[in-house]
Amino acid sequence: MKLKLNPLLMGLGAAGTLLLLPALALAADEKPKLDTGDTAWMLTSTALVLMMTIPGLALFYGGMVRKKNVLATVMQSFAVTCLVTVLWLIVGYSLAFTPGSTIIGGLSRVFLRGLTLDGVHELAKTIPETVFLTFQLTFAIITPALIAGAFAERMKFSAMMWFMALWSLIVYAPIAHWVWGGGFLGDWGVLDFAGGTVVHINAGVAGLVCALVIGKRKGFGTENLAPYNLVYSVIGASLLWVGWFGFNAGSAVGANGNAGMAMAVTQFATAAAALAWMFAEWATRGKPSVLGIISGAVAGLVAITPASGYVAPMGALVIGIVAGLVCFWGATALKKAMGYDDSLDAFGVHGIGGFAGAILTGVFAVEAIAGEGKKGLIDGNPGQVLTQLWGALVCIAWCAIATFIILKIVDALIGLRVTTEEEIEGLDINLHGETVH
Repeated sequence: MKLKLNPLLMGLGAAGTLLLLPALALAADEKPKLDTGDTAWMLTSTALVLMMTIPGLALFYGGMVRKKNVLATVMQSFAVTCLVTVLWLIVGYSLAFTPGSTIIGGLSRVFLRGLTLDGVHELAKTIPETVFLTFQLTFAIITPALIAGAFAERMKFSAMMWFMALWSLIVYAPIAHWVWGGGFLGDWGVLDFAGGTVVHINAGVAGLVCALVIGKRKGFGTENLAPYNLVYSVIGASLLWVGWFGFNAGSAVGANGNAGMAMAVTQFATAAAALAWMFAEWATRGKPSVLGIISGAVAGLVAITPASGYVAPMGALVIGIVAGLVCFWGATALKKAMGYDDSLDAFGVHGIGGFAGAILTGVFAVEAIAGEGKKGLIDGNPGQVLTQLWGALVCIAWCAIATFIILKIVDALIGLRVTTEEEIEGLDINLHGETVH
């Protein structure tokens, strides 16, 4: 790049050049420098998190429904991926991650206008904004996709599409802004490293509301609703586990020590939760099931998500054990006691696991790991636990109310549920004209 110097400075010769050098260096330092290592890791993390939804979640959920609903279930994950991607480009990213108020972002990135090759976001100054927004998109995709587990096998595809579109903009985007995008929960000091509140509590609570509003599946409690193919679910859970390293370690937004610790504690918590669920089931039901151990692993992944950038390995181990036990209780005893039909335990695993993880983040967060921006964190910090609780409760309240209203509007306009005949025959043939042989 050629610099045009002031004629006066040119006249100063070498002395003028020496005077100018510090100013040039300062100007160069003011422009963010993209880091190739950080960028490479975040490109990888973005691909890993997308893999969590397709094919990870699609297979995980698809294997747990009955054969007549497998295609309809995997279709939900795939269609949501496409739908949310387009909405993120149009307005979702702008609402979540651009400056606005403490309640909602602005409109400066509507249709991604103003995006440049070397531009950066304030939250990720060493990677291109294009990479940051795509990474965040993968979170926006999987969150509503998780909700589908609660109403599997009984919701109209058209209603699902309308619900997911409205929910993404009315519930997900504002809560992402509150916690991560400069909103009031971030200002309060709520800790959510990778989405325990934004993703999992949010999806779990929405799933519970969906299950209650739509009602139980035909034959729930009286017929055999066993999974069609648990091998699909094991493959899906395995893809979720691997992809979660992008989810948690990628949330460090760089190839650094925080990413390394987040990856390590994610592994420890997941293994501990899988074992805890397995042993709890073994002790209470006589046999350790495949469905149980993979559900426990997902519970551990969920619970460590908000804490992954703030806790040490021993804290992660405890979080994993607690998550495995409380999510086993939530998916079995609690669901039975309350009588709701959360088909694939979206609330039992993501809602309860996310809540447990959010609170335990306050218990085990350590300043030495969290970094200088999180002063005063110690193991068992009562003030941080209370902050975590308030943050979770605010998100639960908004999510529950908004989800209920969206469901009622969609139900009034086009109806939420398939007919009894369609449900009995199966969603695959009736909604998509295809079947699995």
